[in-house]
Amino acid sequence: MTRALLYCAGGGIGDSLIASVVARALHERYATVDALTLPAHRCTLEHVPDIDRVMVDDDLDDAHLASRLRDQSYDACVVTWATTRTARVPELAGIPIRVGQSRRLYSFRFTKRVVVRSERGDVTSHWSDVLLDYARAIGCDTSDRFPRFIPTAGDDAETFELLAKLGVEAKNVIVMHPTNAIAPKAGIWPVSGWAALARALRKRFDVTVLISGSRADATINDAIAAQSGARSIAGTIGIGAFGALARRARAFVGITTGSMHVAAASGAVTVGIFPFQSDFPERWAPLGARTAVVRASYPCHAGDKKETCADYACIANLDVPRILAETEAALASDASTLHV
Repeated sequence: MTRALLYCAGGGIGDSLIASVVARALHERYATVDALTLPAHRCTLEHVPDIDRVMVDDDLDDAHLASRLRDQSYDACVVTWATTRTARVPELAGIPIRVGQSRRLYSFRFTKRVVVRSERGDVTSHWSDVLLDYARAIGCDTSDRFPRFIPTAGDDAETFELLAKLGVEAKNVIVMHPTNAIAPKAGIWPVSGWAALARALRKRFDVTVLISGSRADATINDAIAAQSGARSIAGTIGIGAFGALARRARAFVGITTGSMHVAAASGAVTVGIFPFQSDFPERWAPLGARTAVVRASYPCHAGDKKETCADYACIANLDVPRILAETEAALASDASTLHV
């Protein structure tokens, strides 16, 4: 039986979820496709039907991890987040076909080397298509670029328990996600723009707005809830139950982050907000049957990046009317329509 390994140990949850389309492509040629990912990404990839088994890259010793992989007798390995370690381990494991990024000091360890499109000036191809170039290097491909995230019966039960506790029905809920990984660390994440959006969503669609996030986001979410009448669910459910909630809710509306990609992959009506001028909506748009993108409109200061911005004024000045319009369009769209 032919076996392949998808080594996607880097970036955020969205990176690993999008990388799962590479597993789908590899299934054209290999009977079994496993994934090796970061501990924090394990639960997400365990909900992906295109991956047969999820392993965790939690071994500090390269040689020991390679020994574990050698026992699996993989025929090929595709590395979607290349580092010195992720290049070295498959070589030490004796995997004969190793695909990874070109133009790096460690690229000699790969038997097939791929130049990332952005290094050729391409900033518009979606990241799913960029990653599929690795699979194409060994004759594998797929025309379906939509990642899939399938909640379990246990996830549904967790969701129903939460909704019962809140006294709301999923069909009367919009999930709003206002934070990314930077937000709780920045210390100055504005809440006024999200509060205005939450109030507008409640009024326009006559729904309860549930504000999702991790435990670290609770302070921000609570402040938004206090100003808007929305309700925070930060840190109350796992990623699987989040996917179950998103797909049952009227819609998911949120900033570009891993949660946006999980919502879209779960089948939710998904509106991705890209507030920063340095964002790349074409590259990171949510992929799903009914999705929409709201691009940056606030005039950022020259050179502003979300990692270094001094005031996050674009967050305080979200374009609420445009977000409402895109949400209405996504809700009304035919299931075969993709808005990017």
